[in-house]
Amino acid sequence: MLSELVAAKLSELPAQPGCYLFKDREGAVVYIGKAKSLRSRVRSYFQEGSSDQRYFVPLLRRVLGDLETIVVGSEREAAILENALIKEHQPRFNVKLRDGKEFLSLRLDTSAAFPRLEVVRRTTPNDPARTFGPYPSASSARRALHLVNKHFQLRTCSDAELASRRRPCLQYQIKRCPAPCVLDVDRDEYKAQVRAVSLFLDGRHDELSGELERRMKDASQTLNFELARVYRDQLAAVAAVRETQRLVGDPGVDQDVVGLYREGELVELAMMYVRGGRVTDTASFSWKKVELEDDEVVAALLRDYYADGGAGSRGALPDEVLVPVLPEGVDGVAEWLSERRGRRVVVACPQRGRKAHLVALATENAAHAFREKRRERDDVEARLRELQEKLRLPTLPRRIECVDISHLGGEDTVGAVVALRDGRPDKRRYKVFHVATVAGGDDYGAMREVLSRRFARGAGGDGVDEKWELPDLFVVDGGRGQLGVALAAARDLGLHELAIVGLAKERETALGETMVDRVYLPGQKNGVPLRRESAALFFLARARDEAHRFSNASRERLGKRRRLRSGLDGVKGLGPAARRALLTTFGSATKVLEATDEALLAVSGVTRRHVAALRAPR
Repeated sequence: MLSELVAAKLSELPAQPGCYLFKDREGAVVYIGKAKSLRSRVRSYFQEGSSDQRYFVPLLRRVLGDLETIVVGSEREAAILENALIKEHQPRFNVKLRDGKEFLSLRLDTSAAFPRLEVVRRTTPNDPARTFGPYPSASSARRALHLVNKHFQLRTCSDAELASRRRPCLQYQIKRCPAPCVLDVDRDEYKAQVRAVSLFLDGRHDELSGELERRMKDASQTLNFELARVYRDQLAAVAAVRETQRLVGDPGVDQDVVGLYREGELVELAMMYVRGGRVTDTASFSWKKVELEDDEVVAALLRDYYADGGAGSRGALPDEVLVPVLPEGVDGVAEWLSERRGRRVVVACPQRGRKAHLVALATENAAHAFREKRRERDDVEARLRELQEKLRLPTLPRRIECVDISHLGGEDTVGAVVALRDGRPDKRRYKVFHVATVAGGDDYGAMREVLSRRFARGAGGDGVDEKWELPDLFVVDGGRGQLGVALAAARDLGLHELAIVGLAKERETALGETMVDRVYLPGQKNGVPLRRESAALFFLARARDEAHRFSNASRERLGKRRRLRSGLDGVKGLGPAARRALLTTFGSATKVLEATDEALLAVSGVTRRHVAALRAPR
């Protein structure tokens, strides 16, 4: 039953374009939408016998306490305002695209003296550099970067390396960089390489091929055969890429094509990038628990994808965006995109011809991505069940953790705990422990300390500020001895139900026999051998290898910090700014400590409190 306040507002709604906000009885915004006519759109939510079957509409009617409308001048303004309001309020009934930080782009700062191509995850709004992408995965972004670095001669070093180098690096030796760091490089020729890279990444292969052919002929006529060979190789690289891209669209039009596939509340969206008539890449997005109509799903995709900070805001906007169904207020969306681009952008739902074929192709991509992801989920489930049966675990081991100890000659000892979630690394749960209570080289003692600290977090022991969730399975890199240490650490904290196993690596016996990887279980003398193709070994070995990698990397970072520490790092009361000023002035910690109080106080930013800290006994 609608409140009198809401009923009164419904009767006075304007017939103009704008945005509407539905609020619950506590005043929290639960849904935001835009409309060409606020009166007809908002009233449609509350009409008897409405055909609106979205899951949240009945719930919305029950929780609604108030509504607010904002009138704007056009559908374009409504689209812009809706995006800003959703970002501000984060309403629970609006679907949202995954965070743009998951996408990678390539950045080329053409304003630099000698530009380079680099991988970036996000860009600043006023960045003058060109960005290409976004790429749907890190591998595809780095594959594009590898092609450019292999065939086009741009520097790959950082700005700091460019300024500090005194001789050319290996990239110059293998003919992949002209070494602008130390050699007198022709800037016009370098700019030509930058333009070629831009055309290559834009997918404008016909234009690039024509330019490369002209440059190759000019270089040959001037007897510069070395340069002509470079252009010939670049032409071959462009031709090889074009062979993998089928001409599917209008060569003169750039298009983003949206495909949608759904099974119940599971939705898969595919974005197909068509540049110059050729499909250059695809990306897919998965949404769960979505019962919105298809047009609202498409509207949410366009809103989030092309918004500031979204994946589609980083590259050049296309001439056309083709969708399987037109969202409400499509004219406003098209105006908004045209304003962002600076040229006209068409949003269309083609019904026949080549463009309709493109939408059908994008839909096939969405269906294929849906099936592949479901097959992968099913495969992971089956492997985890096999692991559960093999190790006689009480629950399905969705969360697996593994520990590894690393040290260098007994120094810089660290313990690393890594986590897998459904077989994939869950890096948010990775932990590093610096071992401090045992002598160097005591692996058992180091493991006991690390696991005691980790398990104390899970048990909520004394002095623990934050409780860390315990895994379904904890893996120790080692055999019976390491397993015994882990079990003792867990039982000291009352964690008798935590599943712990030891994984011993494959080795050769004194008789020359090969012992395959074995899993040691509590209370069992002999390890359980695992075949190399075993699903159980797959997950355990992944956890062990990741723990080994992470522990070594953590130990190297610790050692580097220790080696780079100065004699002033341990002085209490001496901050980093004062420490840098003193070392810059005197050159070393020894000279700082030998300096007089007057000399120290003459350094900018150094006070008598700092001098007292330096003079204090340590």
